Amino acid sequence: MTQRLPADSFEYYVALGDGRSYTRVAEHYGVAKRTVTRHALVEDWTSRLLQVEAESRAKSDAKLAETLAEMRERHMKTLRAINARALAALREFPISSSRDAVRAAEMVIKMERLIAGEPTERHANVEEIMRREMDALLVYDDDDDDADEVHADAPR
Repeated sequence: MTQRLPADSFEYYVALGDGRSYTRVAEHYGVAKRTVTRHALVEDWTSRLLQVEAESRAKSDAKLAETLAEMRERHMKTLRAINARALAALREFPISSSRDAVRAAEMVIKMERLIAGEPTERHANVEEIMRREMDALLVYDDDDDDADEVHADAPR
């Protein structure tokens, strides 16, 4: 095992992913693990790997943000188109026969509110139900001294 470690050994090390190790690099290039370790120290593989991973995460995050922005824009365009058709139908048809247009307009309003992060009717209902259940389940009794003793004995 007197071969020299090639210049692209760090690239191979990075490409190994989660299973990377100096031993695997040594086996791949037919050198001693000690040779790989020495090169890794001299070339500062640890810091270089951290930098490569940080740059990779930053690129991945930027791509993800771009993808989410594109998706949101597509959804908003769809909602605008549905809204335009719903409004046109509301103008064109008498109120008794415009049920579908009203439903479409209602759906557009709810979806736009949801995308904007505002509470929708469903969120408000869940919040109201939670309050009612909390009021029903919690006992507010400040004057009862026995309750303090019971709570003091309760496991925590």
